[in-house]
Amino acid sequence: MATSADFIRLAQTLPPRLTRFFAKYPPGTANDVVKNPFKPTIHPVTKKWHNPVYSLRRQKELVVLARDYGLEDLLPPTVKKTAVREKRALEGPKMKKMMSPKGKEWERTLKGRLEMREKAMRGMPNLIERWRKAGHGRGWTEWPR
Repeated sequence: MATSADFIRLAQTLPPRLTRFFAKYPPGTANDVVKNPFKPTIHPVTKKWHNPVYSLRRQKELVVLARDYGLEDLLPPTVKKTAVREKRALEGPKMKKMMSPKGKEWERTLKGRLEMREKAMRGMPNLIERWRKAGHGRGWTEWPR
């Protein structure tokens, strides 16, 4: 079992930026909505929104650092975490009703066209054989010499 000295030694190997972050926001308290530095907060009296402590760019830098040291799971919930980004990439783009789709038409239909092209290429040998059996292939394959 790891002792406190082992944890101190581990903490000393971390970059100062991660050390400061975990000192200010310990991993156990990160799930609390008020103390999550990655989320905007609302002032209890004035009801005005305040920006997050860490911008999206700084969140991404912290996530990359933590991922390199195997500590990404200790960070508070954020949209910049690898698991969240992979999940969002698998879901695809979201569209509200009555909105025009994003991207040019050729970009949106590219995947379907590539699949149709690949299917056609797989069936090409059979198509060539049928073409030749129908008598269309004589012209250039049996050229007189």
